[in-house]
Order: sequence, then structure tokens, then C-alpha cells
Amino acid sequence: MPCGEDWLSHPLGIVQGFFAQNGVNPDWEKKVIEYFKEKLKENNAPKWVPSLNEVPLHYLKPNSFVKFRCMIQDMFDPEFYMGVYETVNQNTKARVLHFGKYRDVAECGPHQELDLSSPRSTTSERQTFYCVPVPGESSWVKEQAEKARVSPSTSYTPSRHKRSYEDDEDMDLQPSKQKDQHSGARQAGGLRGLHWCGEPKRLETEASSGQQLSSLDLSSPFDLNFPLPGEKGPACLVKVYEDWDGFKVNDVLELYGVLSVDPVLSILNSEERDASALLDPMECTDVAEEQRVHSPPASLVPRIHVILAQKLQHINPLLPTCLNKEESRACQLYTRRDVLPLGKFTVNLSGCPQNSTFTEHLYRIIQHLVPASFRLQMTIENMNQLRLIPHKDYTANRLVSGLLQLPNNTSLVIDETLLEQGQLDTPGVHNVTALSNLITWQKVDYDFSYHQMEFPCNINVLITSEGRSLLPADCQVHLQPQLMPPNMEEYMNGLLSAVLPSVLNKFRIYLTLLRFLDYNISDDITKAVEDDFVEMRKNDPQSITADDLHQLLVVARAGQTTLSRERWLRAKQLEYSRKNRLQQQKSVNGNEL
Repeated sequence: MPCGEDWLSHPLGIVQGFFAQNGVNPDWEKKVIEYFKEKLKENNAPKWVPSLNEVPLHYLKPNSFVKFRCMIQDMFDPEFYMGVYETVNQNTKARVLHFGKYRDVAECGPHQELDLSSPRSTTSERQTFYCVPVPGESSWVKEQAEKARVSPSTSYTPSRHKRSYEDDEDMDLQPSKQKDQHSGARQAGGLRGLHWCGEPKRLETEASSGQQLSSLDLSSPFDLNFPLPGEKGPACLVKVYEDWDGFKVNDVLELYGVLSVDPVLSILNSEERDASALLDPMECTDVAEEQRVHSPPASLVPRIHVILAQKLQHINPLLPTCLNKEESRACQLYTRRDVLPLGKFTVNLSGCPQNSTFTEHLYRIIQHLVPASFRLQMTIENMNQLRLIPHKDYTANRLVSGLLQLPNNTSLVIDETLLEQGQLDTPGVHNVTALSNLITWQKVDYDFSYHQMEFPCNINVLITSEGRSLLPADCQVHLQPQLMPPNMEEYMNGLLSAVLPSVLNKFRIYLTLLRFLDYNISDDITKAVEDDFVEMRKNDPQSITADDLHQLLVVARAGQTTLSRERWLRAKQLEYSRKNRLQQQKSVNGNEL
């Protein structure tokens, strides 16, 4: 383990040391970042940092150094906080400077009061992201990350002070005691983002107690706003202090920072809601809803004050997080020419048995191979009822997630085998249109009520259907099964169990590395392909189009770093076999493909 555990268990103590040495000189902030960068370069140091993805929140020590693998679901407005503030001892009149960075609540010792008028105090700005675990993250990714994790000796065992029945009864009869102990917090109400706790000893309280103190009816459960159903893991309010302009919605990040789960925040947020109700009763509901969303209980949505953050090129734990030296380079199979995505390849796998478990088992195999995926069951009911497109909620001032708010390189399996006759209503038509736009243009138009905002994406789409898909696809491959096992589930389970874990990991590494391979076509091969294309057009102008040429080049590229004459001929052969199979199926079923 890296020598010295203070940086893991007491990172704010490290920050305090640099602040004490440099005072208001801003160099202390750069030194803090460099210190933690160097610490994480030590042997296996990142494995010693507890992760919110693997460790339950109640086992993480408050104000400890943690990491979090997440996606930016929403970006809130920037907030101001007290970067440096001064306190005055009421007995000795001694003045002490404190730093407010990486904190939600200002620390004040006994008999100390905050001097808001101090000329040495400074106001700073920080950005808040609402982050969720990576949507659709495969179970093997979590398992591999859990295996790699090393539990530090500074592990935290939560303990609670047990009160007697009389103490509980006394607190019930005098609920004002809780607020009285934190009355000093209201004195700092002029500045958002950093609250002052007048007493050094805080009251331990559950998040629900903060909600009970509110006079407004906000008893509805808090929506963590996960894009996909059934997702688990904590959502976090992430406070970013440097270079936040380099991040955008749907980016996947690995964050290192200070965990803040101060129960005082629940009481302070409750008091803010009470105050807003007194200021303007007509608007109190809207204001309270925004405060509830932007300042949820810390025990439910913890805060992370970011010291280091990096944008992840992938989430495969079997590989280093950064595979290229040029971190700004996009990890995509395709590029964009104006609005046209070049190199994307959506496959429609037709001939799948209708109303069977074939697609379900096929998806299970995909889940074992790729880091993130989702299966969308395309039924009339789902299309009419599901929320695929994210939209802006102006009352709560947040982006409400949809199923298509996915990070780049997610594998989306659209299952049409369950589709039956029925009527699509207006939301259903919008959802089908959104899927078509995703496939054709690799973009999702988020709904901001008064306008649509285009969000480019890079989603790998596979469509399974009985006949030809209702959705557009770059390539339709019709199945011709050579084997029809009587028990599909038993057969698929046998296939998965037959693959050694070491071999499965090689498949996972290979599929991830494919996206990072440099690809080039020599001048000789370029000339040969051009001549071949002209010759095919000369024989039959309808046999091949520019789009067909593009598709052939994409197929020839698969798994290669350069295009050879043999690969080009193989791609043509595959395309010829694919079209022949479709023609055979058409002759059997008439016009239906």
C-alpha cells in the first residue's frame, strides 16, 4: 500500500497543510492537485481508493478520498461558494483564515464566528454535475472491478450513538432542538454553496429527518433519474472546481475527490425550503421542487468534491483506462462529415423466431462480451409508454433522463420479435422516430419544450426481427439456422459455460481494442478499389451504389489495421452471399424479406 494513509482517510488535512503554508496565495490549489496526482502514480494506488461503485455508501468514511465511475446525466447552474473565509474567536478576538474548497459546510471551532465582512474573504465559483453510474454497465465489469479493489486498513465501520427511550421522547417533544443546534447556518445565507455550522459538533440525523422538518408536502420518493430501469448504485452531486468546460452531458468520467455526506445538509436544505415558502407562497412549490432536486439528502445523493477527473475512453476493467497518449482523440469507429456519420454499421438480424427467447439469449451473450449494453423490447405498449427522449423539466430545472440517454459505445439491442399489430399514439410515433434518427444520424434530439437540442452519440445498434425491420438498418442479414435445439436456454447456457473465463476475457479485450486501432488504406489499394467499383458499375449500374461501396469498405475494415486486396475480395464475397440469401428468402415468402 502507498505509504501514509492520511491522503486516503483525511484528504482535507492534506489540503489544510498546503493552505496553511501558502495562505491566500492560489498556488496552494495547484499543489494539492499535483500531490494527489503523484500519490495515484504510486504502485497500485488507485486500487486502494474506495469506489462508490463497489462499496456501499454507509461503509465509506465521511470526508475520505474516494473514486466514482459515472456518466454526467445533467449539469446544474454554477454556484458561488466561500473560497476563503475568516472566523473570529469571541473570547480572544483571534482571527483565523479557512479554505472553503472541497467542502459543503464551513468548519468553525468553539466560540468562533464567521466574519462575512472580512476583506480577506474571497468568493469562488464551482460547477455542479449530476452523475449516475454508467447506464447498462455489464455485471462482469462490476465483478472485475471488485476483484481488483484492495480494501485499505482505514476501512470505515459505521457506528451510531444509541439513545435511550427518554432521549427519543424528549427529541419528539422538542423538535426545535435540532434546528437550534444549527441556527448559525442561517447567518451565512448570503452565499450559496458553503454553509456555516456554528457548532463544531454536528448532530447525527437520518436523511428522512431533514425531509420531515419541511412544511411542504414533498413526501414523494426522490427520483434518482437513472436513464435505464433497474439500475443500481448511488447518484452523486459532483462539485468540479477546474476545467469543467471540458466536460459535457453523457461523458463517462472517473472522479477522485472528497466524499461529503454531512447530515447537516438535510436540515439546511429543509430550512431553505421553509424560507422560500415565506418569501413568496405563490412560487414556493416550484422553488421547493427545484431545491429538492438540486439539494437532495446527502445520505441518498452524496456529494463528491472533485480533486482529479478524467474522461474515460472505455470502461473495460481488463485494460488501462487510457489507451492513447492523445486523450483528446475520439474513440469512435466512425467520423462525421458535416451531419453524416461515416463508418457506422447497424445490422438487422432477420429470420429470428417470433415470440421466442432467442433474442433474450442472444443478448445475454452480448452482455458477456461488451462493457455496456441494453435490450429494448419493441412492443406497441412500450413504444407508447416508455420515455426514450430526455426532456427538460423547467419546474425542477433539471434534465429528465430517457432510455436513449446513453454513453458512447453502448450496445443497443432492439428486439422487434415481440412486435404485434396495434396503434401507435403520438408518443409512440415520436419514440419510433427517435430510434430511426439514432440509427441513421447517430444523434438524439433532446426535448427542451420550446426547441430541440441535438446530442450526437455513438451507439452500436443491433435489430432482431422476424421479417425486415421497421427501422432503418445499414445491413440486413437473414438467419438460416442449421440447428434448432429443443431447449434454447439449456443450449445457450451450455455455450457460455463451455468458454473458459480466460478466453472470454480475451474476447472482451479484443472487442475493446478494435475501436483504438489505427486504420489506413494504401494508394495502390485505393486505386484498385476505385477501378473495381467503376468496373462493377459498368457491367450493371444498379448493382452497386456509393452507399454500397461505403458498406463494403466498413465490412472490409472489421478487425483490421489496413485494407488488403484479399480483405476487399472477402468483403465482396460476403456481400454477394448476403444478397443471395435475401433473394432466396424473398422467393419463398413473396415480397417479404
